Amino acid sequence: MIDKPYVQLMSRYNEWQNANLYGAADKLSDDERRRERGAFFGSIHGTLDHLLWGDQIWMSRFAGMPKPEGGIKGSVSRHPVWEDLKRERAAFDRVIIEWAAGIEPNWLEDDLTYFSGAAGREIKAAKWLLVTHMFNHQTHHRGQVHCMLTQSGAKPGDTDLPFMQL
Repeated sequence: MIDKPYVQLMSRYNEWQNANLYGAADKLSDDERRRERGAFFGSIHGTLDHLLWGDQIWMSRFAGMPKPEGGIKGSVSRHPVWEDLKRERAAFDRVIIEWAAGIEPNWLEDDLTYFSGAAGREIKAAKWLLVTHMFNHQTHHRGQVHCMLTQSGAKPGDTDLPFMQL
């Protein structure tokens, strides 16, 4: 099982890596960020928008924050303006960090029941497992974005956790 320090570490890693990828993506034109690249969510912009949506869905479940509008299908087009997506991402990364700082260690030991639109049913699972999934989901899609950025000629920085300043 994970613990509070792990959640705090991963929330900081999330912010660090989002800054890394958004910084690399900033050097591309809007057309390059929106270019269909064959990824599950199509483009760099679409994948990053989906990732923000996913984080917001999980935080609505974990912390009672407002649930973002739309489902998975619409998650790629919620922020059509790049600067808006960047601003929302940076602000929400701070929300995740603050949440991680405030969780009670025993909170992770409980179960959570929620409705999954993806599965089309109610799911009950350990909170520690679902939090782990949220961070894994982030890493999965950031890996896709990293690949698309590299293919476009952008140069993201280090991604290895040991290179993050603690």
